[in-house]
Formats: sequence, C-alpha cells, structure tokens
Amino acid sequence: MATKTLNDLFIHSLSDVYSAEKQLTKALPKLARAATNPELAAAFEKHLEETQGQIERIDRVVESAEIKLKRVKCVAMEGLVEEGQEQIEEIEKGPILDAALIAAAQKVEHYEIATYGTLATLAKKLGYVEGMKLLLETLQEEKATDEKLTMLAKQELSEQEVGK
Repeated sequence: MATKTLNDLFIHSLSDVYSAEKQLTKALPKLARAATNPELAAAFEKHLEETQGQIERIDRVVESAEIKLKRVKCVAMEGLVEEGQEQIEEIEKGPILDAALIAAAQKVEHYEIATYGTLATLAKKLGYVEGMKLLLETLQEEKATDEKLTMLAKQELSEQEVGK
C-alpha cells in the first residue's frame, strides 16, 4: 500500500523503527562482548534492556492508536549494524575498537533520535496523545544514551596515547 496520508507515514515509520529496535536487540550483545572497557560493555547491556522496553512501548503506541504495524525491514539499521560488525571483525580488540564501537553506537543513537522525534511530532499532529507521550519517553532515553556514549568517548580518547 502506498503512503498517501500522514497516518500512513506514521504507521510506516513506526513499523520501520520497530524493525530497527528488533535488529538492535541482536546487535547490542555483540557490541558488549567486543568492548574491552567495562563501562562501555555495561552501557551496551543497559541499552539492550532499554531497547526491549522501547519495543514494548511501541506495542503500547500501536494499541493506543488502534493501528497495525506493517512487516518492513529497516534497511538503515541493517546498514548501521553491518558497519559495526565489520569493525568488530577488522579491528583488534582493545581501545581502538572501543572507540570505533562508540562511534558506531552513536550513529545508531542519532538515527533513533531523528526517528523518534519525527514520530512524536506525527503522533501529536494525528491526535495520538498517549502515543506521543510514549514516543517522547523513548526519545529522552535515546538522548541520554547518546550523552553517556559521548562521555565514554571523551574518557576513552583522553586515556589513549596518540599513536599515528
């Protein structure tokens, strides 16, 4: 079915982010295992728990808006996950890989921040008040994760000797 209305766009975008979050639940444990910095590994594990909660929140948005998700695959997340996996395979385990994992995770966070911001705006416009509140809750979690990753990146980089 073609996207012809804001509601169609909302349903497609929500379906897409649902796929993205499902993909992320498979990728985050791999990132946690690849990290050598214990704080970074813990951040990935915490984000996995949050992601599972975000999937449940999407289910609540669907229920409150009385809509049905479409079966779509988020190709953007697929690419971001694949990029992270390539880094795990190509970079020796240690501080350089940790820095690469942080960068990969922040790309994911920025994608999610943009997506949830748009979804919350669409939900508001469509009158899905409960859905908007749930989406804004997820948006705040994504922003907090991004801030935590930024802090870890600064810490990681400040502890490293510059090796060119």
